[in-house]
Amino acid sequence: MQGLELAKRYYEEVGRPMLERDFPELLPRLAAGLVGEGSECLGFDDAISQDHDFGAGFDLWLSAEDYNQYGKALQDAYDRLPGEFAGIPARLTSARGGGRVGVFEIEAFYSRFIGMEQPPRSLMRWLHLPEDKLAAVTGGAVFEDGLGEFSAVREELRKYYPEDVRIKKIAARAAKMAQSGQYNYGRCMRRGDTVAAMLALDEFVRQAISMVYLLNRTYMPYYKWMFRGMEKFQILPEVAEKIRELSVMGDTSEMWKPPFPPGWNPYVNQLDPRVGRIEKICQAVVGELRKQGLTDSRDAFLEAHTWEIMKRIQDPELKKCHVMEG
Repeated sequence: MQGLELAKRYYEEVGRPMLERDFPELLPRLAAGLVGEGSECLGFDDAISQDHDFGAGFDLWLSAEDYNQYGKALQDAYDRLPGEFAGIPARLTSARGGGRVGVFEIEAFYSRFIGMEQPPRSLMRWLHLPEDKLAAVTGGAVFEDGLGEFSAVREELRKYYPEDVRIKKIAARAAKMAQSGQYNYGRCMRRGDTVAAMLALDEFVRQAISMVYLLNRTYMPYYKWMFRGMEKFQILPEVAEKIRELSVMGDTSEMWKPPFPPGWNPYVNQLDPRVGRIEKICQAVVGELRKQGLTDSRDAFLEAHTWEIMKRIQDPELKKCHVMEG
């Protein structure tokens, strides 16, 4: 049983009966569910996940007024619920995994992820919010929400970035993909600096994955799950396989040593299969940028598209940002 299903069953079979018995006046006004950090909120948990921060549990969210009146008593009642459920041992909480389940005041809960503007009021605020936190707070599930107060904020966040923010981020990803993968990877390999080349490749992979999330209008989660999350994408699904291929390639440093064949291009060294994968990923991205109306250029070098993308931004403050900001 995965964690989200476990949480829902535990709430319906153990938690809600306690609320009906001990807090009937509060039940119509609270929200219940499981939202936040943890692979179970993304639906990615498996047998390996169960060695830490796994077990029966759920969240209860209260308005500020109700939290002040009921918060402590409700948390005490929650703590008395049986830990073991459906044959699964009590939740084993790691040193940094506490505070994920239990009773929360709504505004305080959201402030852990996005600060006190709920939802953000400015485009610049949107631009700089940690994306993995947005993925966390819009994942999981809400089982019920009598007042709708908790869900109202969540649904605004689930509408995704304002379009100008998305475009600004896409411009930044294009610039960084070009810099790290199409430019610096090869320069580092030509120098024989394989460590720097691997760092450039790592940066390219991160930026490419982020680009695919943006083009699919989906928040990118914590780094451990960002590749896994690509499985469900309808836009650029082929990029995930190219990235996987990059991850399993061996040493290619010999491909950067002379003698070189006639017409060898040091800037796009097709002798190195990594360069081939990088270029195919960038070509796929360019094709999708054109489909989404974000560029008119056909240039294979992503840097050439950054100003085309930036021209699509309407907001004057975002227009003035450095191309790599965001």
